[in-house]
Amino acid sequence: MKIFKKNISLKEEIKKWLLFKKHTIKYSTYYRYKYLINKYILLYFENKNIYYFIDYDFNIYIDYLSLTLSSKTVKDIITIFKSILKYIERKYNIDYKLDLISSPRNNKSEIQILNDFEKIKLEQYCLENNTLKNIGIALCLNTGLRLGEICALKWENINIESDLILVDKTIQRVYLEKGNTKIQIDEPKTKKAIRKIPIPEKIIHQLESLQKINKYSGNEYFLTGSKKYIEPRTYQNIFKKCLKVCGIKSYNFHILRHTFATNCIKIGMDVKSLSELLGHSDVNITLNLYVHSSYETKKVFFR
Repeated sequence: MKIFKKNISLKEEIKKWLLFKKHTIKYSTYYRYKYLINKYILLYFENKNIYYFIDYDFNIYIDYLSLTLSSKTVKDIITIFKSILKYIERKYNIDYKLDLISSPRNNKSEIQILNDFEKIKLEQYCLENNTLKNIGIALCLNTGLRLGEICALKWENINIESDLILVDKTIQRVYLEKGNTKIQIDEPKTKKAIRKIPIPEKIIHQLESLQKINKYSGNEYFLTGSKKYIEPRTYQNIFKKCLKVCGIKSYNFHILRHTFATNCIKIGMDVKSLSELLGHSDVNITLNLYVHSSYETKKVFFR
């Protein structure tokens, strides 16, 4: 067995691991890793060396994280930490017994969707008050576009003749060092997220009218009609103001995507087609999120 010095710090090995990962992951993912590492791993294990973890009970750390963080965030942190430790294991020929690290239970909450009344009211308001930002909300409600995708969408990606939208970019604010952030426009996280989505007939006429009046060259962002984008956080606030005007309680923007997907299942769309429309990397993601038994579905068989 290879002998290593006790003064080899975890911090130094994490730096090397990040350098190792940097060229294999997206820019935004890299900074997400750095953010979680600095905030939740290095802060807790400050000045620890790699020898410290041979007999360490990682479940103590998991319990600590679970006191204040969601199960998803805890899982993300533990996944990153295990990857770092595997890298150290291979490098120094040691065994951390990573198979003994438990994974926190995923406390799945019921997916929120707009009810039929809320959906109709919101859609009607957006189509009648057809600013670009309002049409963007109606578009997400009827296509399942993500917040970052609608903010990154340009007019050149909208083919009115074919009634199709090409989704090939996303925009998000990423964390940098020392609490700083920056806007990053990039390809979606997975290849499946690059996709073409049909434009609903009730919206295509609005887009034709806007295009005819404004004569967009194509390089403009859809939500602004200019070369200046709206960042997701700002558009989220615009969405919430829209809900308030409609007399609908406050929701996260993602409810539009959940509502679209759930309604597609209700009308009988097959899961594979829905998965492709949503840009999920795996059909199982769609199945786990949206295909579940419901009280309404069960009642049908007893009538």
